[in-house]
Amino acid sequence: MTDPWVALEPGADPAERVRILRRAHETFTVAGTVPQPVRAVVADSWRRSARAGVGPDGTASVELTDGDLGAYRAEHSLARVMPLFRELMGTFAADGEHLLAVCDAHGRLLWVEGHPATRRKAGRMNFVPGARWAESAVGTNAPGTAVAVDRPVQVFAAEHFIRRVQPWTCAAAPVHDPRTGRVLGAVDITGGDGLAHPHSLGFVQAVARAAESHLALLAPERPGPAVPELTVLGRDEAHFTTGGRGLRLSRRHSEILVLLARHPEGMTGDELLCALYEDESVTPVTLRAELARLRGILGPGLLASRPYRLTVPVESDVAVVERRLAAGAVTAAVTAYAGPLLPASQAPAVARLRDRLADGLRAALIARGDPDLLADWAHAPWGEDDLDVWRALAAARPTAAVRARLRALESELAVPHGWTRR
Repeated sequence: MTDPWVALEPGADPAERVRILRRAHETFTVAGTVPQPVRAVVADSWRRSARAGVGPDGTASVELTDGDLGAYRAEHSLARVMPLFRELMGTFAADGEHLLAVCDAHGRLLWVEGHPATRRKAGRMNFVPGARWAESAVGTNAPGTAVAVDRPVQVFAAEHFIRRVQPWTCAAAPVHDPRTGRVLGAVDITGGDGLAHPHSLGFVQAVARAAESHLALLAPERPGPAVPELTVLGRDEAHFTTGGRGLRLSRRHSEILVLLARHPEGMTGDELLCALYEDESVTPVTLRAELARLRGILGPGLLASRPYRLTVPVESDVAVVERRLAAGAVTAAVTAYAGPLLPASQAPAVARLRDRLADGLRAALIARGDPDLLADWAHAPWGEDDLDVWRALAAARPTAAVRARLRALESELAVPHGWTRR
């Protein structure tokens, strides 16, 4: 292969390639080894699928239906570019008996449109709106794998991990938020062997880039003046958006903004000192210097003193997760959780908030017992050693791979079965 992301190059025999892939798939499912002809991107995905406990005879589960699906789609950022997707891909999908599909950042299908007969056929394997097609749920597939590796990817026939999906071919590309760079989801084209061509991968990638450009040009979603936004989950340095500017803040300035956003009534210098520094020898002069530098970075009028406070409301991704948890919307909270709050921060108040947010989300996941949500957490960098979550996953999805990982983790941590430990 000259392009490792293309499934089948021009001139290759699709039938012969299918036979090779089926033999390789059987070898992997029996022996756990990937034969040489399998592309590296597919081999890596098969291994991730197996570690997540996905079985080759599994099927996708439908998580959102009817009103819940409609409300979630209406609020999703990709709803704003669905007209563009339909304009660029709708005719191609309908004429070629293909499907246009769009998923969110967790591999959940939001829209599936296209040729009616193909839609009915795809519906028999739950390739429908509201179904979860993340790698951790159904193994290797173009939309789920594109989100997992954050790259355009093509999946051909028996490269799919689940057998019932192997008659299909698909190509998908991730779509990013043009302001923050975060993955919003993926756009996918699904159909028969005719899609196993480099042009289909290039086409879907071009559509994704067009969607990102369109999102960048659209007016702000909120009416009136834009509310400043603070993004701190899963990153050591905050991203702060205000007045059309995007600012990357230092770790200390990130910590200060997190605390001031939590306390709109303001904080005294002494309160900030205790919240930020473990070392009691740090002087108020040091803190005042940090605040003066931060005021200069933010611009005039945003940071007031006596007490120190932000002069306008600030929306943060932490607050979004907390609101969704408080409302019992666990799936939506997990979707908004991009990782621990400022994971490298040692500021006492930030560390407490980080632990409280993660513990609340973990408790909700364990109480819900949804194997797909648990698998997403367990296979994320922050959850790979989370013993309680692995135990809950083993109870909800007791596959051999999950039980093996749980035994290894209990052995590594030397924790008796009845105990808990993060």
